[in-house]
Amino acid sequence: MKSRDAVIRLKRFEVDERRRKLADIESMIAEFNDMAVDLDRQIAVEQERAGVTDVNHYAYPTFAKAAIQRRDNLAVSVAGLEAKFAAAKGELAESEEELRKIEFMQGRDSDGARDEVPAPEFGMLGVQRVAG
Repeated sequence: MKSRDAVIRLKRFEVDERRRKLADIESMIAEFNDMAVDLDRQIAVEQERAGVTDVNHYAYPTFAKAAIQRRDNLAVSVAGLEAKFAAAKGELAESEEELRKIEFMQGRDSDGARDEVPAPEFGMLGVQRVAG
């Protein structure tokens, strides 16, 4: 039984690690989205300051062009992270299912071990009968 306890402990650790990984990816996505929103604001301010909104215009601010490129790079990164998030979510569900199966087997085996020990027989008055 000790080996099965070790397997359960290992699976629980694996599930916890996958949950942490999922939370990390989720926080990175949120952080990147916040950065993209901030860049959008900076781009709008720069465009208003320069009075030019056409990216192809010769007087379009260089800072705004660079901010647009960074924002687009963040969007690509977010898309990649969302794919990783979906994959990590599937891995977590798989690990949780494996853990449930192992815990179920552990519970079933321990119930079976208890069933093998015969319970004492009691008579109608609650007194234990003596075999013999």
